[in-house]
Amino acid sequence: MTSQLAYKETFDCVQCGYCLPACPTYASLGKERHSPRGRINLVQMAAEGKITIDEITESMELCLGCRACETACPTNVQYGKILESFKKVKAAEAPAPFIENMALQKALPNKKLLAVMRASLRAYQKTGIDSFARKSKVLSILPEQLRAFEEIAPAVEMPNKQLRTGILLPERDPNARVAFFTGCIMDVFFAKINDLSIKLLQHAGCEVTVIKEQTCCGALQNHSGDTGTSRKLAKENIAAFEKGNFDYVVNAIGGCGAMLVEYDHLLADDPEWAERAKVFAQKNKDVSVILNKLGISFSRELSGAVTYQPSCHLLNVQKVADDPVQLLESIPGITYIPLPKGDVCCGSAGIYNIVHYEESMEILDAKMEQVQKISPDTIVTSNPGCHLQMCLGVKREGLEEKVRVVHIIELLAKACGIDHK
Repeated sequence: MTSQLAYKETFDCVQCGYCLPACPTYASLGKERHSPRGRINLVQMAAEGKITIDEITESMELCLGCRACETACPTNVQYGKILESFKKVKAAEAPAPFIENMALQKALPNKKLLAVMRASLRAYQKTGIDSFARKSKVLSILPEQLRAFEEIAPAVEMPNKQLRTGILLPERDPNARVAFFTGCIMDVFFAKINDLSIKLLQHAGCEVTVIKEQTCCGALQNHSGDTGTSRKLAKENIAAFEKGNFDYVVNAIGGCGAMLVEYDHLLADDPEWAERAKVFAQKNKDVSVILNKLGISFSRELSGAVTYQPSCHLLNVQKVADDPVQLLESIPGITYIPLPKGDVCCGSAGIYNIVHYEESMEILDAKMEQVQKISPDTIVTSNPGCHLQMCLGVKREGLEEKVRVVHIIELLAKACGIDHK
């Protein structure tokens, strides 16, 4: 079993400690075993049979998987591959609960089920049941973390069907042919951001198509060690997007984008799919990269002090750092203020803030200390998970009347005079 651990990769770590300041769990928990260097050492010892998988499980599962350590590492240790190998071995040894498996394997890739979930959430909010549930204390039966996120859940919008059908022509001479990736959870909670992204791409001169056969990216399944389901979903997506001769496959979801650009690693050992995965991965771009590359024209002047909390997977896996900042700095009227320690994870990390709520809140509270130092009017994010986490941080600090949280697409669309409807 332990022979499946990424043992060879652990020797690339020279134990120098450059990763320590970049690791959120080392900063919050203060123990070597909760640092990248410590975790690599634990995996090495487990692979050598000196300790068991159970003995390293707590340390490994408390890792956010933000991969900031990879960016900080001077010897290019493939920490993500080491962590992934542990998740795979752990999943084989102790399969996830039935409900979790059903959610990851059956629910997320099921568009009809997600549509029902979106409609149900919208009805829950629109009919006022949510307000009644809070006042009546009926939500007290839920775990603390679910109550916390229920209170900051965004207003659920239905996707614009006209933007999801056929080929959408650009506002000006076409610069690129783009296929848009909508994601699964993103299109339930943040369909509005997907709609605005599509309109901004048209504004930038892109011909845009939303491929109806696309499915879940497989990130959450891969993070849970269910590589088999991730590989299946990757093949479905690659086959779906091969149907058009697109210049780019674009998304507005930092976490999903990181999975899509690593399909070539996921399928590297599959002779039929390796090359197709490589071509697909190279075409995948975050929406900020395309908009910055092609250029957008602003028609409204905004105001206020804006800071940016990047998605870890956008920053550390996709290596997209400058494009979002350059776009923000180009918006007329706003003052961009860099967030101190902005490259440190906010504690969201997929479902980490649900399954490790207390540890996640410690990391979030540290993040909000940095926010308080610069007192912005607006916190800009680039991923739905980060967006919800920062909304929760604002609420925990009692800043709801002073600070708003928006996706970068919302701010750009407003400055370009693009409305949702």
